[in-house]
Amino acid sequence: MREDAESLDIRDVTANWVNAEVLARQIDDRIKALADLSDTPLFFGRLTYLHAPGAEQAEGAEGEQFYIGRRHVHDAEGDPMVIDWRAPVSQPFYRASKKDPLDVSLRRRFGYTGGDLTAYEDEHLMDPAEAAATSKLLQQEIERPRVGPMRDIVATIQPEQDEIVRSGLGGTVCVQGGPGTGKTAVGLHRVAYLLYAHRERLARTGTLVIGPNKSFLHYIEQVLPALGELTVRQGTVDDLVAHVEVRGTDEAPAAVIKGDARMAEVLRRAVYSHVTMPAEPVMVVRGSRRWRVPAYELEAIVRELLDRDIRYGAAREALPQRIAHAVLVQMERSGEAPDDRVQDAVARNTAVKAAVKAVWPPVEPAKLVLRLLTDADFLAAHADGILDEDEQKTILWALPGSGKRAVRSVKAAKWAAADAVLIDEATDLVQRTHSLGHVVLDEAQDLSPMQYRAVGRRCTTGSATVLGDLAQGTTPWATRSWDEALAHLGKSEGVIEELTAGFRVPTDVITYASRLLPHIAPGLTPVASVRENPGFFDLRETAGTAEVVAACEELLRNEGSTGLIAADARIPELAEALTAAGIGYIDPGEETTVDTRLTLVPASLAKGLEYDYVVLDEPQAVVDGEPDERTGLRRLYVSLTRAVSGLIVTHTAPLPAQLA
Repeated sequence: MREDAESLDIRDVTANWVNAEVLARQIDDRIKALADLSDTPLFFGRLTYLHAPGAEQAEGAEGEQFYIGRRHVHDAEGDPMVIDWRAPVSQPFYRASKKDPLDVSLRRRFGYTGGDLTAYEDEHLMDPAEAAATSKLLQQEIERPRVGPMRDIVATIQPEQDEIVRSGLGGTVCVQGGPGTGKTAVGLHRVAYLLYAHRERLARTGTLVIGPNKSFLHYIEQVLPALGELTVRQGTVDDLVAHVEVRGTDEAPAAVIKGDARMAEVLRRAVYSHVTMPAEPVMVVRGSRRWRVPAYELEAIVRELLDRDIRYGAAREALPQRIAHAVLVQMERSGEAPDDRVQDAVARNTAVKAAVKAVWPPVEPAKLVLRLLTDADFLAAHADGILDEDEQKTILWALPGSGKRAVRSVKAAKWAAADAVLIDEATDLVQRTHSLGHVVLDEAQDLSPMQYRAVGRRCTTGSATVLGDLAQGTTPWATRSWDEALAHLGKSEGVIEELTAGFRVPTDVITYASRLLPHIAPGLTPVASVRENPGFFDLRETAGTAEVVAACEELLRNEGSTGLIAADARIPELAEALTAAGIGYIDPGEETTVDTRLTLVPASLAKGLEYDYVVLDEPQAVVDGEPDERTGLRRLYVSLTRAVSGLIVTHTAPLPAQLA
């Protein structure tokens, strides 16, 4: 199929060079999408239907057999050889069971080692003599060692996951899932499914995956290309709101207030405070005639635009046309017959432009936010009744009499991440943000209400997949409930689904980590591991860093990847100890190699990552590294649940009491 695409000759089928460029780009994208992945087989399953799908189920009618794979594959004549996993005929591979076989008589799973077919396993779903049993191949695939970036899960999607993956484009879905429940994979596969089912629409509107940081995005970036989907953009919330360079940081209290949804009303008031009611009429001179629009009529036009609640910039662009229309009405009453060109000319008249500038001046979002954060009186005027006096003082950059120099320009300001979100809100008040067809928001529990609003603006006319775990919220403004989060996102009608079956974390590890749940998220259902292998788990009291390094050496003797997770403040000391011991390591997000399979992970970057084996150093230090105990315990919960096969917890200081 790739060779066919490469051999296409488009010289005689394009009308001009523009068409030729577009077609050449499309063919190039097609060739890239058909790239071979040496260790990724084209098919992983086979379905034998009792009757041909869609045909009348007459007695004696012969069924059909379909190979199921990551991509549609056809032969030289165009006949299908492998059916895309997203096609309707493939759905029973994930949903069929002994209780409900969905007209499937035989489901076959194929096992691979390094891309080579090494095993197969049959389930006779309609044979009453064959008992239902857990698939060994499915279990092996789930427990296969994790080396390198995240991979797709098309061979192991479970029925409850498949329902979310195949949910329609029109609805927003929020997935609450504990560690290892596959929520990230479900979100990515839902994008792949929607691109399959609604390709033309999403090609026009676009799709976006939002992750918590660059390391996480690097970890997941190969999943969609492996499924042939190359058009999905990936980024962080900070990327979305990058209107200014972020060079500063906020203290937690200031960041919490700036991230509060109440700031949206403060900004709205501040933006529209620039509108002033006209006190003078507008006199338009055309040739020998003068046309006067009185102040009361101008005020009626301005109030009508305000009442329509349209964007500040859109209303400002409409105002000169509305004034020009008032002039044209007078012209028509006097017997003239003006057309659209006359109206445009009047709208560009110097007197009209001057009136618009005075009544509805332009607003620069960054300058507006800068003034709110540096002008106590301006902030007080627009935060009255919304933020109390102490809250206003908390977010002001320099209080009167503080001795701090005033910030005089947008470029000179040391903007924090929360400030950039405020600027994005103000920008949207001035000019509507472009909406995409679908947005996937992962690790959503860490977003502030204002960040949710920033994401929601990117899918006002589209839908979203929200992924997260309330127990893993590690910011002072972490999400308290998904209903609240969906409201801030502008998707109150969204459906909340919960995944509780754990496919990644071993039983002993998740059981130990779940001791923290009553202290960090009392209402959540603990994850129940479905792995047959209980995993390796060990608690070790150590005398120093040398024993932590020894634990890493021990785990590196196993196949797969190893992560050493520690409090951020401990990373330099551990890095030095690893180097002294001659153990190579990489940073989070970098790909492991045959020679270097150890990743040194600051606890603040551990979220969303996974390793076959983990050494977790000094749990109490992880807790102490956060501004409050609950956030620290949540960070510890995240760190404890990164292991796929085994976990060693090393500690010199006593363990947190909540783990007792």
